[in-house]
Amino acid sequence: MGSLQQIALAATFVCYFLGMILYFWYATGRQMAWKAGRIATGLGWTTNTVALIARSVLTGRLPLATGYEFLLAFAWGIVLFYLIFELRTAVKAAGGFVLAFAWGLLAFIWVVMPEQPNAVAPLMPALKSGWLTVHVLTAVVAYSAFALACGLSVLYLWRYRDDGVKEGEALLDELIYKVVAFGFMMLSLTIVTGAVWAEKAWGSYWSWDPKETWSLVTWIIFGIYLHIRKYRNWRGRPAAILVVVGFLAVLFTFFGVNYLLPGMHSYA
Repeated sequence: MGSLQQIALAATFVCYFLGMILYFWYATGRQMAWKAGRIATGLGWTTNTVALIARSVLTGRLPLATGYEFLLAFAWGIVLFYLIFELRTAVKAAGGFVLAFAWGLLAFIWVVMPEQPNAVAPLMPALKSGWLTVHVLTAVVAYSAFALACGLSVLYLWRYRDDGVKEGEALLDELIYKVVAFGFMMLSLTIVTGAVWAEKAWGSYWSWDPKETWSLVTWIIFGIYLHIRKYRNWRGRPAAILVVVGFLAVLFTFFGVNYLLPGMHSYA
């Protein structure tokens, strides 16, 4: 299963890169590139799924416990969200921006943790809990939604660089809002399940661990966006920039906390 996982991971890396390039090409006006980009992305998501299954068979559990497994699941979730989004909307030009996030996660795996796909080690006692699955899956869903919202926001900032209302601007702004609202709901659930799990594992619902703190910071940023978007009618480029800032906080919650700030979540 180790070799299958490596092959699937390599195939996913290549397919996401091709999909990203083809979607960027489509965004510049090459209409025929969209179908090829979608095929490459679909193939990449399939091999991403194979890699997750192979990892699960290798470890004998769901692949949600280590940093490598989370990144693999995160990339999988980002692409799944985008494919569903594209099926349900008329917006196709965001694919390059969104796939760049998924491809970047896999690139991080190749550069920083190349030995992890075949590494198998006993789980820490704190991770031997049913709350692991619930907490991490809700985090994958929330983070994937925010990655999609960020990709849409970058598209908005790139497409609407000057003043004046343009066709499609209101639609894209509304779609960003809806995706963020869903992600915010799932992030809230992530924080709640994490607190319950923390009480079971460490005897305290909240200990101001760096990951807990930065999850709260991320929650506040997106909460501010949703509040001023709904009640102050704050739209356009400033709102899109705030969504990008929120996703940067998401990335720091994982990368910054796990690799820069010591804490109880540093193993994840």
